[in-house]
Amino acid sequence: MTITEPHTHAYGGYPFSGIFVPFTFVSFSLALATDLLFWQTANLMWQNFSAWLLFAGEVAGGLALIAGLIDLLRSSTRYARPSLFAALLFIVILLVGLLNNFIHAGDGWTAVVPWGLALSAINFVLIIATFGLSASHRSRLYVRVA
Repeated sequence: MTITEPHTHAYGGYPFSGIFVPFTFVSFSLALATDLLFWQTANLMWQNFSAWLLFAGEVAGGLALIAGLIDLLRSSTRYARPSLFAALLFIVILLVGLLNNFIHAGDGWTAVVPWGLALSAINFVLIIATFGLSASHRSRLYVRVA
C-alpha cells in the first residue's frame, strides 16, 4: 500500500485582491437592501445607511484594485487570478457604485427614488454576473490544473 501526498495545486499563493472584493460586493448588495427599505418606509436613516455602504464599497473596491495590481506583479498568484472580463466587470461595478454614490449625496426622496434604487439594482445584477463568471472561470481552471 502506497501513501501519496495530497495533490497540491499550482496556485502558490492567495491573491490579495480576494481579501477586499467581498467587502465591496457585500456593501453594494446591502445598499440595495437599504434603498428598498427607504423606498418602502421613507425613513431617512435608510438613505444614510445606503450612502455609507456605498462609500465603504468604494473604499474597499479601491483597495481591491490596488491589491489586484500587486497580484499582477506576483507570479505566485498567476493561477488564482480572475479572468480579464471579470476584472473589467468589477471596474464597471465600481463606476456604477460611484455614480450611485453621487446620486445618494442629494437630499430626500429623489436621492434614492428612482435613480439611486435603479443603480443599486443594476449593480446587484452586475455582482451576480461577476460571481457566475468567476465561478465558471475557477471551475475551468480547477479542471485544467488538477
